Amino acid sequence: MAALRYAGLDDTDSEDELPPGWEQRTTKDGWVYYANHAEEKTQWEHPKTGKRKRIAGDLPYGWEQETDENGQVFFVDHINKRTTYLDPRLAFTVDDNPTKPTSRQRYDGGTTAMEILQGRDFTGKVVVVTGANSGIGFETAKSFALHGAHVILACRNMTRANEAVSQILGEWHKAKVEAMTLDLALLRSVQHFAQAFKAKNVSLHVLVCNAAAFALPWSLTKDGLETTFQVNHLGHFYLVQLLQDVLCRSAPARVVVVSSESHRFTDINDSSGKLDFSRLSPSKSDYWAMLAYNRSKLCNILFSNELHRRLSPRGVTSNAVHPGNMMYSSIHRNWWVYTLLFTLARPFTKSMVSKWILLPQTPSVCHYGHVHFLQLLVSCSDGSGLDGRILRPVKAIRKGSQMHLD
Repeated sequence: MAALRYAGLDDTDSEDELPPGWEQRTTKDGWVYYANHAEEKTQWEHPKTGKRKRIAGDLPYGWEQETDENGQVFFVDHINKRTTYLDPRLAFTVDDNPTKPTSRQRYDGGTTAMEILQGRDFTGKVVVVTGANSGIGFETAKSFALHGAHVILACRNMTRANEAVSQILGEWHKAKVEAMTLDLALLRSVQHFAQAFKAKNVSLHVLVCNAAAFALPWSLTKDGLETTFQVNHLGHFYLVQLLQDVLCRSAPARVVVVSSESHRFTDINDSSGKLDFSRLSPSKSDYWAMLAYNRSKLCNILFSNELHRRLSPRGVTSNAVHPGNMMYSSIHRNWWVYTLLFTLARPFTKSMVSKWILLPQTPSVCHYGHVHFLQLLVSCSDGSGLDGRILRPVKAIRKGSQMHLD
């Protein structure tokens, strides 16, 4: 109390009453935060009690939540025909008593990315997401950006990338989000991206290797490699190598590699059990699009596991994740057969909005990192022993088996 008295924060009658110059506000998803007008800063914790609060229940009858041109939430009382920036539910807030999540925690297919990150503040964190102009990558980038992270969309098509940036800024004009050119099918582009990123002199706390190609006709990149192999695996492999020093300096940091359950349906060894490099970048006569995709996803997992083994002692963890079977996205766009298949399956698959990620926020408190695809959870390095593995939907894991570890 002495510190509160010295700061002038105890001069109120109620424990929950705010000191002079403070204002209580709410986020779109129902969390309470506090604005200090004197110092022009905001925080999640109550300035006196240190507690976090959230809104309980729905808006009263006749009320509606809207957003003004500056991105600030306001409330409309249609019955009394008035508007206010004060949430009418603030009188009914409840304390948020977060418990340490466990790997047994569950989210269902209706859980949104914003709900996964609810109440988390990623201010000061830098996140790079490849292939972030649509699908999983876009939802990942948007969710991080709307929770305070500085997000970089690493994309080949800058027109679509800038449109994605504008869409995120349209939801919150203060979001720190930008687009940078990255063409994984061109190793020189990967090198240029890494150089441009390092020139910013920022940290890198999360690198999401999400971009992928699927069902491509056979072709070689300018580097002389089969396109699916280079885009899905080798480009990301090279990117991580180039940014490895930044990741280590930013520890705790994490690399997330989006793989696939389809890695099971292939092999990259020859009949003697040795690695057959010709299978990784096959000739046209030996090429089958689906098999090439499966092999690239297997390479993702092997890479992620080895990366974790090497870098986890330096505070950089790595996980490969399975996004869920038949999850609808634009990855199928290269062949009409797959487009038809995904369209027919769409009513029975998960929404893209319900997928993605929660990662450690501070060096001092390493929460479980929930990488949420379907019912997927990935933990951060806190003794749980789950880092460095590929995880898939919980329903697919049998007790006593090794299905969760490849």
